[in-house]
Parts: sequence; C-alpha cells; structure tokens
Amino acid sequence: MALWEFVKDAGKSVFGKAEAATPAVPKAAASEGAAPETAQSVPSDTDRKVAALKDELKALDMDGSDVHLRLRGDTVVLETKEATREQMEKLILAVGNIEGIANVEADLPDAATPPVFHTVDKGETLSGIAKQRLGDPNKYHAIFEANRPMLSDPDKIYPGQVLRIPADA
Repeated sequence: MALWEFVKDAGKSVFGKAEAATPAVPKAAASEGAAPETAQSVPSDTDRKVAALKDELKALDMDGSDVHLRLRGDTVVLETKEATREQMEKLILAVGNIEGIANVEADLPDAATPPVFHTVDKGETLSGIAKQRLGDPNKYHAIFEANRPMLSDPDKIYPGQVLRIPADA
C-alpha cells in the first residue's frame, strides 16, 4: 500500500468533540452498575471517527458499497476493489483533507504511475496552480473539475488542502 501525507491541522472538521458524539450513560445506570452490553453499545472514539468519515463520503456521493475504511491513530486505511483510478484518487483526497487526518494508505490501480497531488500554500489560487502545474492559468477549471465533488467553488481552496492535478488537462 502507498502512503500519502496530509496537513493534519487543515481540512474540513467532521469529527466534532467526542463528548458531543458519545451518548452519556445516565447517572442512575452508572451507580447501579451498567450491564456489560450497555457499556459495549457506546461506540469507541475510533468507531465514531470512522462513521464520520463514512458520512462525509456519503455527503459527497462517494460511498460505494465496496469502500472500506479503517483508522489507525491519524492514518486512514482505504480499501476498495471496484473504484477506478480517478475515483480512488478522489477517495484518498476526500478522507485526507479532513482535519485530524495526517496520512492515507491505499492501493491505486496502475500504481506504476503515481498521482500528481498539490498542497495549497497560503495565497495560492487555482489559476496560479494551473499556471505552475499545467503551464496555463486558464486551465484552472480542469483542476476544479478534477477535484469535484470535494470542491464546490473554484475560489474556495485553503492552505494545506491537497488537490488532484489532472494528467490530461
């Protein structure tokens, strides 16, 4: 599996606070001694985060039945057998551009050709990135389209965000 690095402190916040997402055990149940199955029904922090990542993929309409996520600390392990190369690159970026995620491990179809990703620096624009990476600032739309549905507006990129640079632009 290949490993891609992301800016852990940049990205969309989907995890929230553990206290807000984990149901509290009522004081009466805690003092009486909660049943073992009650304690097991409270999701772990890792399970809660994986569910949040899956919800984000669902919101982006990228949650195929074959997409499986595991979380090891701040690393997401992404597995799927049905995704195309383009879909896989987008899945990597969709989970990697989440605040709190530092790495994504995944296998890409046609791994001989590495993907071209670009980490946005402060003050950069899509047209500036297009000029630097594609030789023409007017090709910003190709970068925008290559990063749909994660990008909804070409003017809304942020420092630390990792973008896909299309090979065929």
